[in-house]
Amino acid sequence: MSRDNTQMAVKRKSKKALRSNLVAYSFIAPNFIGFCVITLVPMVFAIALAFCKWDGVHEIEFIGLQNFIDLLGDKTFKKAFVNTIVFSLGTVPLTLICSLGLAILLNQNVKLRNFFRTVSFFPYVASLVAVAAVWNMIFSPSMGPINMILSRLGVENLPRWAAGKDTAMITVIMFSVWKNMGYYMVIYLAGLQGINPDLKEAASLDGANRWHTFWNVTLPQLRPTTFFVVIMLTISSFKVYDQMYMITQGGPGNATITLVYDIYNVAFVNTPKYGYASAISMVLFILVLIITLIQFKGASGDN
Repeated sequence: MSRDNTQMAVKRKSKKALRSNLVAYSFIAPNFIGFCVITLVPMVFAIALAFCKWDGVHEIEFIGLQNFIDLLGDKTFKKAFVNTIVFSLGTVPLTLICSLGLAILLNQNVKLRNFFRTVSFFPYVASLVAVAAVWNMIFSPSMGPINMILSRLGVENLPRWAAGKDTAMITVIMFSVWKNMGYYMVIYLAGLQGINPDLKEAASLDGANRWHTFWNVTLPQLRPTTFFVVIMLTISSFKVYDQMYMITQGGPGNATITLVYDIYNVAFVNTPKYGYASAISMVLFILVLIITLIQFKGASGDN
């Protein structure tokens, strides 16, 4: 009789556990199904398509590594690859420095602190179309206020900014830093407010000045925050598209074309080449993966 009771108790527990699991899976299912349909399935299809030739009309033709071989001789792809690296090398450190400096400045007990925090964050939440239009007007080569000021200061060879091949990338980098530094400033503010004030007080009692306190106390305490910011900045800079489209349309020439912009042109402009575009996207994925793994390796080595 006791054995029967034990078996019944085990069955009740198993049914209760199954019911609990079903409830948990029912909450997870919508998000998981959405992830599979919207992200996982297209990702697998893109990987397979990278080894095929397809224009969206005719049948899919398997061509092996031919798309990747063609990339080696594609001048536009090479230019986009280099531009993506240059944009990332310019954007990531500048945004990091500006957002950290802004966070330290606005973490002080100053008047109108909340107002300046809001103003600094506004470009990030503002419409990209609106701020890009304003940016193009401000940096207009002929009628922009920046060039007018430079002309009044006696500068003869005025930069053409987004219209010049030598200055277009610099213009886009400055725009990206200005638009995004407010977001990362908020992240750094959260990190600064999580620092134990006793550490700073102990440093000041030991005779450390502000610079020594920042370098030896504040910066090490912000290492996890900095690591997160660097990862997010790197990923976003490698897949930049909208800013290039709104400011320069990838020009002049191909001066500011990036990998994602090249993927868009190959896949949706003129004759669609979905297989070739998928091959470019695989190169971009592998590039971002390698850089991210290197960053994770470096962070784990520091710890």
